Amino acid sequence: MGAQNGKDLLVKVDMTGDGQFETMAGLRATRVSFNAESVDVTSLESQGGWRELLAGAGVKSAAISGSGVFRDAASDERARQIFFDGETPGFQIVIPDFGIVEGAFQLTSIEYAGSHNGEATYEVSLASAGALGFTAL
Repeated sequence: MGAQNGKDLLVKVDMTGDGQFETMAGLRATRVSFNAESVDVTSLESQGGWRELLAGAGVKSAAISGSGVFRDAASDERARQIFFDGETPGFQIVIPDFGIVEGAFQLTSIEYAGSHNGEATYEVSLASAGALGFTAL
């Protein structure tokens, strides 16, 4: 896989619950991380004293963060609604030359900032709220 354009990493939200996804407006930078906790089952009988991990166990999670410019678009309004209503709607994360990750996420933080001579900006953080699906591109 060669170098990819950062603007091609997209965060899309289900705007109305009907499976129609729209890119969150104004995002300039996005970050996606996947985590899998390990379950240590090492015992006195572990070969050579090496740590042993239980395959397929542990909690899997994903986190998304992004920052951008406030544009007062429908997706900005939807992000505020998701946060204040405590919703966990469907999201799609499009990762260029990798695939699309889809599932429920909770918007765990939203921050707004601005200076008197610049644009209003925002930062969001999301945490996975259930099983995620993956479709290769």
